[in-house]
Amino acid sequence: RGWTQPGGRPHAEAVALEAAGDAARGATLYVTLEPCAHQSARGPACADLVSASGVARVVIGCMDPDPRTAGSGMARIREAGTAVEYVPSAACEESLCGYLTQKHLGRPEVTLKLALSLDGCIALANGESQWITGPEARAHTHAMRAKADAILVGGGTLRADNPRLDVRLPGLGDRSPERWVLTRGEAPEGWRALPSPQAITSMDGVQYLFVEGGAVTATAFVAAGLVDRLLIYRAPILVGGRPALGDFGLSSLAGAHGKWRLCERRQLGSDTLEVYEATSCSPESSSP
Repeated sequence: RGWTQPGGRPHAEAVALEAAGDAARGATLYVTLEPCAHQSARGPACADLVSASGVARVVIGCMDPDPRTAGSGMARIREAGTAVEYVPSAACEESLCGYLTQKHLGRPEVTLKLALSLDGCIALANGESQWITGPEARAHTHAMRAKADAILVGGGTLRADNPRLDVRLPGLGDRSPERWVLTRGEAPEGWRALPSPQAITSMDGVQYLFVEGGAVTATAFVAAGLVDRLLIYRAPILVGGRPALGDFGLSSLAGAHGKWRLCERRQLGSDTLEVYEATSCSPESSSP
């Protein structure tokens, strides 16, 4: 078994083949992503490593949209006499959704997190929001932060709450994402500024963006059509306060339907988590 190491190299195939050694000969290699076909100063192309390893068969769960590899990795392995089979896998694509979104759309995959009351509020009328949800839901949020490359809030949230936005779970403290603030002004020390939601195309090295901002930031990303996934933590309380979203340009109820697909629901203490995916934002799989 192998997975791509921090910094991008060595790739998963190189790690797995080195661990297997001679046991790789005659075996079947299963990969989530098509083995790369491009040379790098940091290591050889995985397609060449696979071809020289002696494996009898390679099964690929997701084709690589990177033009340096797209189809070429599979072709090179096949030309070397190794059987190759492409078996489209939704699980493989899900595990690579940030990478695929970046390659297909030129931007990170965006997850919008909302902690709501039963009446759809994120805070009391006076702005108090700590805490809408309980400790189990907050711990889950920290686990989701640990999967992100960057986390973002709006300027108003930064000024009002001065949030840490780190990961406070045992053993995951070093997985805290890079902190960004949605503002046209200067970002404070330890933060980076994003002038608009559309500017996420310039977030170098960011494949997974976690948006935790207030209603203004959430509305801006929804209005721009840049939310791929919704994490809705719902607490069993009524607060009659500030709504989670403002007007994002919807002109009719008919246009609201069919936009989101429920893909997960779970209980977290007294709170409920619902995870939705945007039906129009999922990157399409590449063809072999």
